[in-house]
Amino acid sequence: MVSVPSRFLCSPNTPPPLLKRRTILPSGTFLAPLEPSYPSLSRINPRPSQPSLSCSSLPQNNGSPPITSPSTGSGRIGEVKRVTKQTNVFVKIDLDGSGVADSNTGIPFLDHMLDQLASHGLFDVHVRATGDIHIDDHHTNEDVALAIGTALLQALGDRKGINQFGDFSAPLDEAWIHVSLDLSGRPHLSFDLDIPTQRVGTYDTQLVEHFFQSLVNTSGMTLHIRQLAGKNSHHIIKATFKAFARALRQATEYDLRRHGTIPSSKGVLSRS
Repeated sequence: MVSVPSRFLCSPNTPPPLLKRRTILPSGTFLAPLEPSYPSLSRINPRPSQPSLSCSSLPQNNGSPPITSPSTGSGRIGEVKRVTKQTNVFVKIDLDGSGVADSNTGIPFLDHMLDQLASHGLFDVHVRATGDIHIDDHHTNEDVALAIGTALLQALGDRKGINQFGDFSAPLDEAWIHVSLDLSGRPHLSFDLDIPTQRVGTYDTQLVEHFFQSLVNTSGMTLHIRQLAGKNSHHIIKATFKAFARALRQATEYDLRRHGTIPSSKGVLSRS
């Protein structure tokens, strides 16, 4: 009887190795055992051949319908013309634009700030204004903001599917401004900037707060502006417009998970 070394013992589920008999030499010595030879696995448990798969034969999107943005039709565009005895203002804004800035208000610093709104919000902003700037910039600054707020209100429509809320902090060198807003339909402004100088160029820095208050009143927006740091008046104001643009972009963009529904437990977002 041939003995099997323990290292060749198999578990009950493993086929036993095929051992070759030892050969006894006339002198009574044994040759070293040969390594065990196992049967081919394909002979033990043959597997049926599988058809090859190509990428085109696989289901796409795990069988789920593709997610797309809600249809915007001809685009979310607001266009407003405001004419008074003091000013003549035209505003056109496209919420789904690419950042086109085209503003001429007769107030160079205000034009520069409107460029920030377009560039950082990725809105197409077209503004034309004439006014009694021979007196001061107050009326033109106010009416441009009123028209922009009205254009936003018009472009947003019923506000279905939007994020509604926006929140952004923008640094500009030593200045750091935080803006949080809600397109709730309820106008409110909380404004906390400490602008150290009365003017930047020819622009009266008191008009910054008045600009945002006018925009809030016609757009139906809740807007909080906070200065976290800053000493340079230009930097503080510019960072404010940048942060506002980014926060507004967040709020107006679509939340795809809402599938076009109004983002409110009340089921409506309006001025009333």
